[in-house]
Amino acid sequence: MTSLFELTDNHDILALQPRLTDDDAGVRRIALIELADLEEPDGLLWLVDRLAHDPNADVRAEAARLLEAWEDAPVVQALCQALTDPSEAVQAAAAQSLSLLKSEAAGRVILPWTGHTDTAVRIAAFRALRELRFAEAAPAAVQALADADANVRREAVGVLGWLKQLDALPALARLASADPDTEVRRAATGALGLASDAQVLPALCQALQDHAWQVREEAATTLGKVGQVEAGAALVEALTDDYWQVRLRATRSLGRLRYAPALDALIETLGHRISNLRKEAALALGELNERGAIAPLLAAQDDGDPEVRKAVRIALSQLQ
Repeated sequence: MTSLFELTDNHDILALQPRLTDDDAGVRRIALIELADLEEPDGLLWLVDRLAHDPNADVRAEAARLLEAWEDAPVVQALCQALTDPSEAVQAAAAQSLSLLKSEAAGRVILPWTGHTDTAVRIAAFRALRELRFAEAAPAAVQALADADANVRREAVGVLGWLKQLDALPALARLASADPDTEVRRAATGALGLASDAQVLPALCQALQDHAWQVREEAATTLGKVGQVEAGAALVEALTDDYWQVRLRATRSLGRLRYAPALDALIETLGHRISNLRKEAALALGELNERGAIAPLLAAQDDGDPEVRKAVRIALSQLQ
């Protein structure tokens, strides 16, 4: 161990040597924190060494956390290797540090780990690459859409969504409608919002009929983002969904689309017992810019909920 200290003449680092090599793991951990506070490149050698070789899992996890600010290739590689540590705490700390990296160079080091045999490693690698928005990760993410593990598929969807990978739309559409995992279908449905044309409408309208309300809610939201007025009829139908969360998102999207045929259904929603739905209905009616909404909005000015009254005022100001 002492050979690492022979590589530096930094007095502050050398002064920490007795505690960094102490038999007590708690003493070593605190010394590591002090070493990292020095922000000296020479200290990286010891942090990387402790991440790989310290006999105590708490010390290794601390080293992983302390390395989060360093993007040198050897550090990134050490963090990737730590994803295979026997300790789940070390794995989690390494995954968190990797997710905070920002450089393309770091992405190139992480990318090969998306093909690791361990599921948790693949998940962590894709999660880190998603935050990096690393374009070279797209082919690996497309391939991972067929991964046996749902969590890996979900992270791969996230990578493709962040990258706005239009050529992945057919694969994402298949996942949105057919993946056996609810969260994967939900994520794929949301990722379809990266397109702003009608090619995604069939998949999104199908997702609006999904048996899981979370997927229907995502579909209702995404249809508003895509901005295709042809989705209006399906969204009006969603106003009768069994779950108010789906109805709320459908209401919001109808307003964004300015879908005039939704006028009567939105007026009916303006009288719903759930105040959040009444508020969204009022805002949507303002966005429709239909004169037929004025009388119902005037009648709603005395709503018992102040947020609804505020939404009504906003809507009326748009119509007058």
